[in-house]
Amino acid sequence: MITAGDFRNGVTFEMDGNVVSIIEFQHVKPGKGAAFVRTKIRNVITGAVTERTFNPTEKFPTAFIERKDMEYLYNDGDLYYFMDSETYEQLPISPSILGDNFKFVKENMVCKVLSYKGNVFGVEPPNFVELQVTQTDPGFKGDTATNATKPATLETGAEIKVPLFIDEGEMIRIDTRTGEYMERA
Repeated sequence: MITAGDFRNGVTFEMDGNVVSIIEFQHVKPGKGAAFVRTKIRNVITGAVTERTFNPTEKFPTAFIERKDMEYLYNDGDLYYFMDSETYEQLPISPSILGDNFKFVKENMVCKVLSYKGNVFGVEPPNFVELQVTQTDPGFKGDTATNATKPATLETGAEIKVPLFIDEGEMIRIDTRTGEYMERA
């Protein structure tokens, strides 16, 4: 059990039958009246963010979210298959559970599969991935004076903006959290 007075960023607990994680918290002690805890919480399964205040003595059961490293194997059109590297057990995951940033993942990459009480609710790709540019317009010499960008298609099919000096066939590093070009690999 965790009390609202012990809230910290990243703490997960059960509330009203849902699993929530604290994004922000603030202990407030007004001059008049009782103290309270103002929070911004995210529903771990749906991703919905809400603001709520708690009495510091309220108690909630702690929720343990399992983060397991699993290797992405392939997809067969309907499901994406992940393999546990220790037991070699394969886990099929529905495309609706995968986030938008999964478009940067290629086969044989290791991702974190998030589950609560055995139910998978999310997949976190690595923060940085190195992918090859398969299609982009050619850049021109002298086009580097400004921070101009051009669209590029990556080997996974994802499209991002890259600097003008990047050519087809080059390996680049991408931040999967923002979907932005970082540097040449």
